[in-house]
Amino acid sequence: MAGQSIAIDCPFLSATIVFPLNCADIKSSHNSKASGKSKNRPGLKRVLRKLKPGDALVVWKLDRLGRSMRDLISLTGGLQEKGVQFRSLTDCIDTSTPIGRFFFHVMGAMAEMERELAIERTLAGLAAAREEGRIGGRKLFMTPERVEQCELMLNTGVTRKEIAETLGVSVKTIYRYFPVNS
Repeated sequence: MAGQSIAIDCPFLSATIVFPLNCADIKSSHNSKASGKSKNRPGLKRVLRKLKPGDALVVWKLDRLGRSMRDLISLTGGLQEKGVQFRSLTDCIDTSTPIGRFFFHVMGAMAEMERELAIERTLAGLAAAREEGRIGGRKLFMTPERVEQCELMLNTGVTRKEIAETLGVSVKTIYRYFPVNS
């Protein structure tokens, strides 16, 4: 096992680190700030390119690698073809054993279900809020009363910049409500 590399996706460092099993020195470092759901993850691609037969890809948690079961199976299948093992530290998954591969599939399916349930709950909450007349986002600062106040100030000769400073908004906000052409 000497010289075997491990890649760790450590959430505390927001980076993927590759180092030998004997921990004598760090071979390279890879940023891994992209979501597990994202298809474009340059840090993961760099790590996968550097892995050699006999290496192990170790992640902090299974959902850091991917949240779709299809993607997880595809990724670990590619690792197996290269002779690379996969391990997840918090989920205690090690694909070098039959039970580890089985547990990987179970945990991957659960991670995918958890993600889908979270999306479902979010959409249901947004729909319920809309039914109650609430919409997401920040409340408008420029209420109809403030817009009317701005219009009065403009009509008395106050500049848009002075109005913005008085109300504590950007000049761009005033121009949005009162373009030059109006």
